[in-house]
Amino acid sequence: MSQTPSDLTLMTADVLSQAIHQKQVSCREVMAATLARIDRVNPHVNAIVSLRDADVLLAEADARDAQLARGESMGWMHGMPQAIKDLSNTAGLRTTLGSPLMRDFVPSEDGLMAARMKAAGCIVIGKTNTPEFGLGSHTFNNVFGPTRNAFDLTKSAGGSSGGAAVALAQHLLPVADGSDFMGSLRNPAGWNHVFGLRPSQGRVPMWPANDVWLAQLGTEGPMGRSVRDVAMLLSIQAGHDPRTPLSIAQDGGAFATPLDSDPSDQRIGWLGDLKGHLPMEAGVLDVCEAALHRFTDMGCEVDHTALGMDPAAVWDCWLVWRQALVGPRIAPFLIKPDNRAHIKPEALWEYDQSLKLTGAQLNAASAQRTRFLQQMLALLDRFDVLALPVAQLWPFDVDMRWPTEIAGRPMDTYHRWMEVVIYATLAGLPAISVPAGFNAQGLPMGLQLIGKPQGELALLQLAHAYEKTAVDLMAVRPPALS
Repeated sequence: MSQTPSDLTLMTADVLSQAIHQKQVSCREVMAATLARIDRVNPHVNAIVSLRDADVLLAEADARDAQLARGESMGWMHGMPQAIKDLSNTAGLRTTLGSPLMRDFVPSEDGLMAARMKAAGCIVIGKTNTPEFGLGSHTFNNVFGPTRNAFDLTKSAGGSSGGAAVALAQHLLPVADGSDFMGSLRNPAGWNHVFGLRPSQGRVPMWPANDVWLAQLGTEGPMGRSVRDVAMLLSIQAGHDPRTPLSIAQDGGAFATPLDSDPSDQRIGWLGDLKGHLPMEAGVLDVCEAALHRFTDMGCEVDHTALGMDPAAVWDCWLVWRQALVGPRIAPFLIKPDNRAHIKPEALWEYDQSLKLTGAQLNAASAQRTRFLQQMLALLDRFDVLALPVAQLWPFDVDMRWPTEIAGRPMDTYHRWMEVVIYATLAGLPAISVPAGFNAQGLPMGLQLIGKPQGELALLQLAHAYEKTAVDLMAVRPPALS
């Protein structure tokens, strides 16, 4: 098989891995093709930041080729270029969190997720851009600037894994990692026409961490241009670590198995806009319902259903939990009072609100969260999967901080416009964003599928079946940039 440099960047990660291991392409050729495409495209989208020196990266690729020549493979990611989300520690490479206060911070050790991917053979080429402290589903910061949507450079890429999603969509990376607290693996995937999986809480343990007991809302996870790529990256990221005692014991290898299955008996509960509770921009529900028709064509049963719980109470519960967990993340940066001037107002709001919380409020929110989980489990007794849009509006102008209204209804917080993603997070359930379609302006939207507890494999199998039936949709690529 003879490949041109452009062909190499068009491959899915799994096909690329096979080509490398079969010595149909060299790791050096893959690295050279990737760096050439980044050089052409990244100045337009600003997805990859802190890019390492090309000569050093090519030398590392040569070392991977030498390993293969000796019959040695490190794993599925052997020789694969990878950029780590700029919230995760990377030894010897800047980890800024998108904050001017962290502009020059260089960790001495990798985070657990990065370490696992390196152990599987990837070559870290740089980082992917993220909003300051990962807050807000819109990727911009005062260190690197905004990341632009892969399909329209005037629009937001989403976030906080916006750099990762755009790098995937524009073929700057074969596969990408990210993290998700409030839709950060799902919203940017949906807005850039790729797949993003928020794993079950504990599936992909996070380390280092100041707290491994209470902070159970955020999780790292995989993104890809195919469901197979998502599953393979999850197989590397997942698995118990004793430093995170609440992590799931199952080995990640379970996700490296074939994904083919018969979806015809699957029952999907369509939550839509929660009977009008969630404001939706025109066309969002239509595109998602059209995607659901593809599931019915596969033999799935799709029915409208209700949340079965007051969504306003769920939101109030969410606010307490989010402030209780985000506030302490910001606190160390405010030990020096002068730092306040260098922290974005949304982060300061989270911190200031957290100071007002009491133990009684958190206990009450924990009880409410418990009741919510029980209701979600009751729904998942009736349905195999619950479905919602991945966002409540189409990608907005890149120069906007955050939407202040949707369909004429005002947003009372900087993240209220992403309320649709809190349900999987609050219940600790796995959720995958699959491409749903486009509006008349060519902007993408995703559909999120929420699975049963620790049900990633079944969720990936259903998404894989959908992907196979939506060949026309999956073939759509962003406009060429050069």
